[in-house]
Amino acid sequence: MLIFKYILKAHLGPFIFSVVTLMAVFLLQFFMRFADKLIGKGLDTIVIVKLVTYNLAWMLVLVVPMAVLVSTLMAFGSLAQNNEIAVLKASGMSLYKMLIPPLLGSIVIAGLLVMFNNYVYPDANHAAKILRDDIVRKKPTLSLVPGVFSHEIPNKSILARSINRKTNELEDLTIYDKSDSRNISVVTAKNGKLHFSKNKSKLVLDLYNGEIHTSNRYNYKTYRKIIFKRHRIVMDASQFSFNTSSNNRRSNRELSASTMLKLVDSLETLRTKYNNELTEKIETHLLANAIASNSNYVKKSKRYIYLRVGDKIKAAKGSIRSSGRRLQSNTISIDNYWVEIHKKYSIPVACILFILVGAPLGTMTRKGGFGVAAGISLAFFLMYWAFLMGGEKLSDRGLLSPFWGTWSANVILLFLGSYLTFKSGKERVSINFNFLTKLIPQKFKSIVVHSQSGSGD
Repeated sequence: MLIFKYILKAHLGPFIFSVVTLMAVFLLQFFMRFADKLIGKGLDTIVIVKLVTYNLAWMLVLVVPMAVLVSTLMAFGSLAQNNEIAVLKASGMSLYKMLIPPLLGSIVIAGLLVMFNNYVYPDANHAAKILRDDIVRKKPTLSLVPGVFSHEIPNKSILARSINRKTNELEDLTIYDKSDSRNISVVTAKNGKLHFSKNKSKLVLDLYNGEIHTSNRYNYKTYRKIIFKRHRIVMDASQFSFNTSSNNRRSNRELSASTMLKLVDSLETLRTKYNNELTEKIETHLLANAIASNSNYVKKSKRYIYLRVGDKIKAAKGSIRSSGRRLQSNTISIDNYWVEIHKKYSIPVACILFILVGAPLGTMTRKGGFGVAAGISLAFFLMYWAFLMGGEKLSDRGLLSPFWGTWSANVILLFLGSYLTFKSGKERVSINFNFLTKLIPQKFKSIVVHSQSGSGD
């Protein structure tokens, strides 16, 4: 029992250290991607802190399995490096018995991560989406950069040389309007203000003290100039996706597994209905074809009856296509929900499987440092994530079942971990990294050897 506690204690420190370090890496990546859109834009500090806090949820989902693998490699690598693995084996404890404490710990972590995926992660994603919507709704100038043309609004290129983020006021504006294919329109203004309409469906730009220059693309002799004191441009804001109803509508990543299962049941009922409708329409279409191809019937019938049969065939074909598209859309929605349901459990289960991979690799490498553990973990996790993301894409397109799309990576880990554990448990296997020295150029090798001999003196 004391040995079990000792092995768990050897995992605890590296696990906490790995979680903190990897979270810092993900946060740094997040700030590198979004710092220019958040900092210096007139946003309150509390708003930025909230947005970062809500995004910690998806980071934690990715970090925990990685931290389990890193901590296992560090713990067993350190035990092997200090010959404690050899001592334990000599005392009669096999590697399989040493795996009991970390496996039990990983089961607890996996269970907590399942609960997190169902009760915290969806709400955090939804809160982050609402906050992003509110930020852009209150700060429509966030997408504008002073002195740079913005092309986010269709058929409009907007240049503002000075922007006040707090009041959404703009100065020295130049706007190219490309909505009319026949005319070239350029609007200039000294001042302007950007805001959303009351229903958030339109983006309104109020301009003051400017000019509108319009010329024909095919006849440059035609030119018109309008001087105005006030002019309003109303633009479509649908690309911002900030309709009032969208805030209450959740995507599949903002729902728990139980909620998605209920939605899947409803969609399955609809699919049965669509299948029955499609079957009836196909039978109607076949019957109409049979009537049209019956020459005796056509000869004996009047011409207008034949024409009506032809119209029915065309209508049946259109109806079949419509039902087919509706059935396909329904199937895609069901697959998308099933993918997210499986992911809420497959990623936590990976925590358990990474123990089977990390423990034997740690004993083979005999290195307890963070660098070696992080490097090996990165390689394995990239492989795992590539399989998971590839399977998800194939499942979303209907080329692979949602189960195999999300669990195939875990199956590979299970076989790989079982093989490595069996191999390491039966015989002593070691892995060294001397082969990497072959990649070092010869002139650098001499420097390394010289520095080592100098330090030995």
